[in-house]
Amino acid sequence: MRKIKIVADSSCDLFELNHTEFAYAPMKIITAESEFIDDPALDTDAMVEHFDKYKGKSKSSCPNTADWLDAFGDADDIFCVTITSGLSGSFNSACAAKKIYEADNEGKRVFVIDTLSAGPEVTLTVEKLEEYIAQGMAYEDICNHITGYLKKTGLVFMLKSLKTFANNGRVSPVVAKIVGIAGICIVGKASDEGTLEPMHKCRGEKRSLETLVETLRSEGFRSGKISIGHCQNLSAADQLKKSILAKFQNAQVEIHKLKGLCSFYAEKGGVLVGFEKA
Repeated sequence: MRKIKIVADSSCDLFELNHTEFAYAPMKIITAESEFIDDPALDTDAMVEHFDKYKGKSKSSCPNTADWLDAFGDADDIFCVTITSGLSGSFNSACAAKKIYEADNEGKRVFVIDTLSAGPEVTLTVEKLEEYIAQGMAYEDICNHITGYLKKTGLVFMLKSLKTFANNGRVSPVVAKIVGIAGICIVGKASDEGTLEPMHKCRGEKRSLETLVETLRSEGFRSGKISIGHCQNLSAADQLKKSILAKFQNAQVEIHKLKGLCSFYAEKGGVLVGFEKA
């Protein structure tokens, strides 16, 4: 009996699974004075409050090859899920670990999956892998099916601040200054290339949530699973869930608090939404 394992970096917002062996490789958030490790011991709310007031430079750090090898353990068949290669080196580190692991362990296999996304879409990917494994699918079939599944998922978001993205060179400082002024929020999506693509500037949270629902429809959602992750904004997540269920009766919606890395980038009030397309 081959030992099967799912491994992901902590952008998946999961630290354990119920039915499949699972391990995570933690991301880190680093400043000149502090280091925050994205693991169960992290007080995410305290970290968010820290960065809400912090004026200095900060950055995130992906798992290195050794971190991935530790997460692989001694499994025979490994499905390794990473945040988008468009924003992080996590995928490249995982591929380097795969080469070492397979070279040192004849017959063992690692399938590395670049989600071209983050947060709740990565969550959906991990959960779908667990579902395939529970069904008893063969390794090759799971590889094929999860590749196809990722073509039918997406990520949209509402952000109330782009300070962190600007500090990390992810968006223009000019664009970042607009957000937050007079209640302006950005609604956007993960692009096909794995970058974050701002689409709409909305005044106020109410209009932003309405635009999120409209964007879900325009991006192909009709029914299926939706995963909502929020950074200290449960009220917005609850309202979004109600609006989605009112418009899409067959939607299956879950809400969770974003963990460290996703909270760092989403910032206070941000909402990320992973979804299955028609």
